Formats: sequence, structure tokens, C-alpha cells
Amino acid sequence: MGRAGLTGERLIRAGAELADEIGFDRVTVSELARRFGVKTPSLYSHLRNSRELRTGIALLALEELADRAADALAGRAGKEALTALANVYRDYAREHPGRYAAAQLRLDPQTAAAGAGARHAQMTRALLRGYDLAEPDQTHAVRLLGSVFHGYVSLEMGGGFSHSAPDTQETWSRVLDALDALLRNWPAP
Repeated sequence: MGRAGLTGERLIRAGAELADEIGFDRVTVSELARRFGVKTPSLYSHLRNSRELRTGIALLALEELADRAADALAGRAGKEALTALANVYRDYAREHPGRYAAAQLRLDPQTAAAGAGARHAQMTRALLRGYDLAEPDQTHAVRLLGSVFHGYVSLEMGGGFSHSAPDTQETWSRVLDALDALLRNWPAP
């Protein structure tokens, strides 16, 4: 019988908080056991291993991001929707750096299909309908947006822009202006 009050869901949420504090790459079942003041084997009735814990944190982060994105996109189109979605990712990464890193975890196809990753793709495709892109250009644009959003956020969080002017917010705004212009004037194949 497991320790009273400990559940897989509670452990995953605590693991997500731990990831934000110490970094996703340092989250393990052992580290989580120390957080709860229990011996590591007592958690194995709730979690098989650190991989299951890390996968659970990734799924939680993807769900939280999808919920925020859906709220931000509601009633918006065009550049307003583009900016809203981009800011969801950037703000989430700033508020929850460990969870954001977890959201980048490569999941097996079955787990990925059952998670919120598909919602992210659907929302991005819905945003792109405002730019009148057909396939395969829509897929190219989904990949472009993901690369720019995640690339910028990763570089910014890693301090890659902290040694030069202008301010990163100014650059972020200009990047979004450029993406909007590109999407409105998508090149023909």
C-alpha cells in the first residue's frame, strides 16, 4: 500500500514543480522521493521509473500549454492570433522553464497521439487558415512557426541575447511582424 496522499498524478505535478526549480533534466524518482521525505522504492507503486515521471511531466506541460493557447486564440485571427500564440509559448517558458523543457521531450507515437500535442498542431493550422495557406505550404508554415517560437525562446532563456541591444522584447515584436509579413506573402513553390 502506498503512502497516504501520494498518487501518480500528485507525483507528476510535484515533479513538474521540481522541474521548474532545478531543471527538467535533473528530475528523477529519487529526487522526487527526497522532496516528499520518503524512500525511493515507496514511489514505485505509483510510478514505474523516472521515464514515466518525465513523460507524465511532458504530457502535463503540453496540456497546460494547449489550454493557454486555446484561451489566447479564442476570437482572434491573422497577426493578432499569431502574436497571441507566440506569446503563450514565450510566457509559459518564462514562468515554467522546467515544464517548457519537458514539453520538448520526444514521446513515442502512441503516447504523443494520446496527449495534447495534436491540439497544438490543430490550433496552429487554424491560425494559418487566416493566411489562406493550402497544403503542403501549411505544413511548412507549421514547422516554421514552431522552429521560430521554440528557437527564439530557447536562445533567449539560455542567455543568447543578453549581451547586446536592442532589448529582446523589441526583437520579439519585429520577429512576429516579419512572420506575419511572410505568411501574408508566402512564396509560390
